[in-house]
Amino acid sequence: MVTLLMPSSKQIKNKRVLVTGGLGFIGFNVASYFAPGNRVLVVDDASRTGVENNIKRLAERKIDFVQADISSFPVLKKIFEQFHPNIVIHMAAQVAVTTSIVDPVRDFYANALGSFNLLELARQCAPQPILLYASTNKVYGCDNANVELRDGRYQMADAFGYSEKTPLSFETPYGCSKGAADQYCLDYHRIFGVPTVVFRQSCIYGPNQYGLEDQGWVAWFGICAAFHKPITIFGDGNQVRDVLYIDDLLALYEKSIVHIDRLQGQAFNIGGGPAYTLSPNELVRMLERKTGKSVAVNYAQWRPRDQKVYISDIRKIAACLDWQPQVDPETGIQRLLGWINDEQESVSLVHEQLRLGK
Repeated sequence: MVTLLMPSSKQIKNKRVLVTGGLGFIGFNVASYFAPGNRVLVVDDASRTGVENNIKRLAERKIDFVQADISSFPVLKKIFEQFHPNIVIHMAAQVAVTTSIVDPVRDFYANALGSFNLLELARQCAPQPILLYASTNKVYGCDNANVELRDGRYQMADAFGYSEKTPLSFETPYGCSKGAADQYCLDYHRIFGVPTVVFRQSCIYGPNQYGLEDQGWVAWFGICAAFHKPITIFGDGNQVRDVLYIDDLLALYEKSIVHIDRLQGQAFNIGGGPAYTLSPNELVRMLERKTGKSVAVNYAQWRPRDQKVYISDIRKIAACLDWQPQVDPETGIQRLLGWINDEQESVSLVHEQLRLGK
């Protein structure tokens, strides 16, 4: 048994922190991290399977929760008027490319309109709250032209990966909705002075994550391996992503709030960077080694507009904030497996619900 202690903020105190999407993986960890010494309010529409467990855990941590859809401006306005946030950490989103293709209307309302509502309310506040936005690497689209397969993994010409100077290319409804919100955040600082920061995040993983095949793949693989379930890999499994452990992201959020004057009005690519990368095939082999169990793998067709390589160039955030990831994939995956082992009953139940699409 591996008991993991939730990290907590050491520098942010006596603030009112509004966390949208706080029932999801990152949002729940963010709310728990900032709760000690602050008043935290989680706003979430509670639409995702398995969130009942996190609602109970928020209550145990004395974190306030309001079930609400941020695409409703009147509802969100009432929350702002009652809570008066100093800090808004915006995690709420429709998170899967595949879902955005099936239901682009829902995707737009959740990602574009909901984000716009938050920005407009932040603009009207006096003083204006700090607003951190969890954007995505999908704003860069899919460029597989300069990628080649070498040594069992796809590699790109630039070893540092995608920088913030990479041209934006909003592809798929998900890329469009998240990209629109991304640009609105930057412009609301430029035009209205709202202290916003955009983090274009790569693959975040860690405890409290109930992953899916199309979102949260690292946790999904880990849970499948732990419970002897087959894994489907779309493509050949040699595609590469940089991965970032949740504790490193939480430390970044705290540091960015403390030093908001350095970061506001800018976008940053956030991930494990070139040092911390994995392919699906490599993760399967790692899980087999760590669990001592073989993992059944099926291969399916590539998903539309899937990047063969995405690695975050994290030099800009490192220069602005002196931040670097500290938890390597070997350590992070071991911690993830420890959490899965500790929470077997709840993880197994939610995993099965997600697998069946309930």
